[in-house]
Formats: sequence, C-alpha cells, structure tokens
Amino acid sequence: MAIDKQHLEFHTLNMASGWETPPGYPPGIEQKILAGNLDEGGKSGGRTRLLRIQAGVYTTVPFRHDYWEEVYLLAGDLTVGNDADGEGGENFKPPTYACRPPYTDHGPFKSEGGCLMFEIHYYDPA
Repeated sequence: MAIDKQHLEFHTLNMASGWETPPGYPPGIEQKILAGNLDEGGKSGGRTRLLRIQAGVYTTVPFRHDYWEEVYLLAGDLTVGNDADGEGGENFKPPTYACRPPYTDHGPFKSEGGCLMFEIHYYDPA
C-alpha cells in the first residue's frame, strides 16, 4: 500500500489563508495541509502540513496517535513537557527535529513567542 499524495511542483504558498484548528487542539494552534490525505479511521495514507502555535498558547495533556510523525521546527520557540498550567518543560529553537513512532506519548506543548513547524504524518505501508 502506498501513501496517496498528489504530484506537486514548486508553487507559492499563500501563508495568509487555508489555516484551520485541528480537531482536539486549542484555539491558537493551526494547521495548513500541504499534501496528502491521512485517514485515521482507515489507518492509511499520509499528509504533509505546516503547524503554527501562536505566542503564549499551550496544550495541557500529552498527545498519542497511531501513525508516524516527523516534525521540524522552522521558526520560533517550542517548549515540550509543560504542565497543565503551561509551566515548565524543555525549550527548543530551530533547527530542531523529532521522529516519533506510532503510540508515542509527546507533549504537552507551548510557545512563548510563537512557532512554525513542518510535519509529515504517515501510516506504515502494509
């Protein structure tokens, strides 16, 4: 089974539109899907996205999902492992990269000044 993504040549991204809050995320965290179709119900496919966190926004519980995730911090600051009040954790600046197997607990996350990340999500081809 292959990851279903369309062929896209270099093109200018409109960074002012096409952003949405992903399900389960608080306001101030937004994604812009660049390519692909991750089907969590069917446990197939993959996607490439940009994820941005506005300044001062944080999550309160760890995340866990059943697909691979690769994350590259492009700009700003990202703190990993804060508590439910947004305190503590380890702060990272670019260039920072993570590759997480399925079912890996990660987060919570926050950003003091805002950040932009490039992410790739995919299920193992069967």
